[in-house]
Parts: sequence; C-alpha cells; structure tokens
Amino acid sequence: MGTRGGHLPADRFRRPTIKDVAQLADVSSTTVSVVLNHQREGIRVPESTRERVHRAAAELGYTPNVLARNLRTRASSTIGFLSDEVTTTPFAVSMLAAAQDEAARRGYLLLVVNVGVNAVAEKQRDALDLLHQQQVSGIVYACMFHRHVEPPAGLPDKTVFLNAQAIGGGYPSIVPDDYQGAHDLVTELLDHGHRRIGFINDEEHPVAADQRFNGYRDALSQCGIKADPALYIEAGPFVRGGLEIARLLELPPRERPTAVFCFNDRVAMGAYRVARYRGLHIPTDLSIVGFDDQEFIASELDPGLTTMRLPHPEMGKLAIELLLDQADPGLADATNGSSVHRILCELIRRESVAPPPLTEP
Repeated sequence: MGTRGGHLPADRFRRPTIKDVAQLADVSSTTVSVVLNHQREGIRVPESTRERVHRAAAELGYTPNVLARNLRTRASSTIGFLSDEVTTTPFAVSMLAAAQDEAARRGYLLLVVNVGVNAVAEKQRDALDLLHQQQVSGIVYACMFHRHVEPPAGLPDKTVFLNAQAIGGGYPSIVPDDYQGAHDLVTELLDHGHRRIGFINDEEHPVAADQRFNGYRDALSQCGIKADPALYIEAGPFVRGGLEIARLLELPPRERPTAVFCFNDRVAMGAYRVARYRGLHIPTDLSIVGFDDQEFIASELDPGLTTMRLPHPEMGKLAIELLLDQADPGLADATNGSSVHRILCELIRRESVAPPPLTEP
C-alpha cells in the first residue's frame, strides 16, 4: 500500500487519526476536517482534493470521533429519532435504516428512542428531555403507520415528522401518498379489463384507509364506474380480515367482483386462502392486489402479489435532508400551517392480476 505524504501508522491496531488522513492525502489537517465535516459554505476546497481526502479516509478506515468533537465545539453531531414502534417491528424499519445511512453520510449519529404506541405525555416528555440532554441537532418524530399527530410540548424548532402529519406547529411532515397508491392500483385492474372491483378496507379507519378509499372511488369514477356499496366491505387489517372476502364471493354470480383490492398485503394473504378453499385460481378466476409490499409476504405468496410499495427508504432519507438542509417547504403542500411532503408509492407488478375470465359469472 503506497502513500503520498508519508507512511501509514506503524501500529495497525491504532485508531487512525485526522493527521494520518492528512498525511496520506497530502493535505493539511484543517482541509481534512473541512472535507469530512461536509463544510462548503465560505470554504473552497477543489472537488479533486475532496475526493482524495475521502479516498484516504476510506483506505485508513478513519471515522470521526463524534463525541470528542462535540466536547471541543460544544455542538452536537447527533440527531434524535423519536418513534412509537418503528424500531421494534420489521414493517417500517427501512425508514430508520435509510435515516441512519443519510445521517452517517453527513457525519451525524442517530440517537434512537422508542416510546411505544400512544405513549402518555409524561413518557414523551421524558424521552424529549433525554434527547435535549444529549444536545441533539434536531429530532425526527417517526410513526409506524401514517397518522395525524398533535405535536407534543418540548419539540425543538428543528423537528421533522416522519410517516406522520403534524397537526399545527408548522413542522414539516413526510407521508406516503396513499391516495395515489390506491388510484394507481385500481387503474391497473381497470387497464386489465376489470369493471367489478371489490375493496376490503381497514375497519379501524386510520388515515390511510380514507385516502385509499378516495383513490379507489376516483379511479372507478374516471372510468365511468360508480363505486358499488355491495363490493365494499370493512375488516381488520390482518390476515383474518382477508377471510371476509367470502362475503364478496357469495354475491350472485353477475354481481360478485372479478378483482379485489385489499387494504394491505396481510389482508390479501387471507383473501388468497379463501379463494383457494373455494377452488378459485388466482389470477385466472380472480385477481387480487394488496398494499405495502410487505417483506416475506407479498413476494412469497403463490402467485406473487401485485401490490403498492410504501416509500419508507425514500421517506427516511428525506427526513434527514429536511432536518439538516431546511429544504424549501414550497415543494410540499401547506396544511394547518405545516408543509406536507407526500411521497409517491411504487406499483410492484407480480402474477396476481390478469384480465377477467372470458366467461364471467
């Protein structure tokens, strides 16, 4: 391994220092500090030099000593990540992973605190006190499911709501575009020739349920079809909720749906079970679509489930960008004094959708 400005540390077990990086990159320690701390405003360092410093740091395995830097500068390079249950379930953990990656890329650590679902005010206050004691540079307030949230007292000005919409307070919020996702899913079924499309919605009526219903209804309307109340049912958002598809399949032959849109992939799993029990083949006899593209479910069903992928990684990354860059709120909708960034969902096509049977019931 060669060097530019000198030799690598003789003790390969010693933690590399900023001076080691400067020696290898043939620049000053000040330049290394500027580059690795992502400073640009008022400081001009050629891109070629920046690249050389990053290569040297990677070659040495150098990482900034964040705690020591904080003690020197009395500034924080940590970001608080306050969540309900994001960290304890696999469903939305990709939001956290993407936020961690983006924070690390910018030289920040993510300090994660989980308070549980519907945490009482005292518990949230204790969590915020802990984060304030750590002098965090800002807070990402994250939720497991798309929710409307009343901001708790004590949030700093630099707070971003993730997978949640702040009701008041002027905080930026990042949420998935559930309306667009449902609209695109139903349009996919319409494009395959379906006209009798059922919908199993969430009986608990979270924010996403209303938005997905509106997308379902409007997609039908734009095709000249009025939503049929007989094809709409509500059930729990779990596998057993999908068993309620039996109510749709028991309709008279010419009234039952040829395709069913399920609120989420777990409901779709239950719907698969009933269809198979009744001797129906998916998708030749019945098309089924889900929502979420949940890991270990959507791609593993037989046949693979056509669904809408929630943009969790994109949302997690954007949360850090908004927090650190104070991105222009004009890019988002203004609701209740807060900027709302609605992130598009991605249609994932698999094998659960086909045209209606040639001879419909």
